[in-house]
Amino acid sequence: MKYRIEKHAGESAYLQLYKQLRQDIVGGVLPPGSRLPSKRLLAEELGISVITVEHAYALLVDEGYAESRPRSGYYAAFGGLSGGTAPRRAALEEMSAEAAGRTEDFPFSVLAKTMRAVLADYDRRILIKSPNAGCPELRGAISGYLARSRGLDVAPEQIIIGSGAEYLYGLVVQLLGRDRLFALEDPCYEKIRRVYEANGAACQLLPMSEDGILSRELDACRAGVLHVTPFHSYPSGVTASAAKRHEYAAWARERGAFIVEDDYDAEFASLTRQIETVFSLAPERVLYLNTFSKILAPSMRTGFLVLPEPLLEDYARKLDFYSCTVPVYDQYVLAEFINAGHLERYINRRRRKLREKNR
Repeated sequence: MKYRIEKHAGESAYLQLYKQLRQDIVGGVLPPGSRLPSKRLLAEELGISVITVEHAYALLVDEGYAESRPRSGYYAAFGGLSGGTAPRRAALEEMSAEAAGRTEDFPFSVLAKTMRAVLADYDRRILIKSPNAGCPELRGAISGYLARSRGLDVAPEQIIIGSGAEYLYGLVVQLLGRDRLFALEDPCYEKIRRVYEANGAACQLLPMSEDGILSRELDACRAGVLHVTPFHSYPSGVTASAAKRHEYAAWARERGAFIVEDDYDAEFASLTRQIETVFSLAPERVLYLNTFSKILAPSMRTGFLVLPEPLLEDYARKLDFYSCTVPVYDQYVLAEFINAGHLERYINRRRRKLREKNR
């Protein structure tokens, strides 16, 4: 068997196996509908446990690369949705909908303690104006969080802090230029289009199918920017398949266009691990955007924009004069909350409760 597990690779066995299988699925070595090796066979050949193989297969299913068929096994599913993935996607969307706006499980006492600690430890530093792109403490905390939770290797210097997604949408238009046509999902969150148009950009709506924007519409599109919400797009509830995310990345590379990946709500996307981001597929063409308003609480008007490295110079030339719109104190509190592990513990606790409810 061609698959190998390196014990001293510094990466868990299930992730090594997952990546090798994913590569074969994407590359067509395992075409759509082909049966994947049995869990027991892989475990015996690789000298790992069946549970380890199950973890790798569960991740492939979560990301749309494979599907599980009862009493039959696992099959490659890259290239489109199949009947087996639809019920699971519906369950994940239900989980996300339930997670939205929930505050009763929020660790308020932990937040209060963090706020008091910031007042004591930072003292008069909370009175100093924030650097224009945001405090280095928060940018560094978000960089680490993205590496742990989304597998994104981004430098703090690539991260721009702003007061929510709507503010950051405006920065995107000013950075990429009003002369570019912006393509949006149809239907999409109405404020996205309104903010872009309010900033002088022309928008084109691209109809959706059950796994993302229709391929024929994307092929015919002449936009220079594509705004997508790969997980649980609102109001359609559509989650882009693995094939569709690769299609978006290829489209941007072929056209020399940019993608705005709105990862809103994706923290509750998976039963095991987050779905693959478009940013990870084309980091030089994708602007990655998210907000803590949905992760933590609506009152936390703090979002962040990750710029691809080729745009850093353009941002410095065009927009680095903008003052950060998030108060310094809020940034320090959020940075401490993330660095102490409170954010990820809260997300994991919410996921466990949602899994229990959906069993």
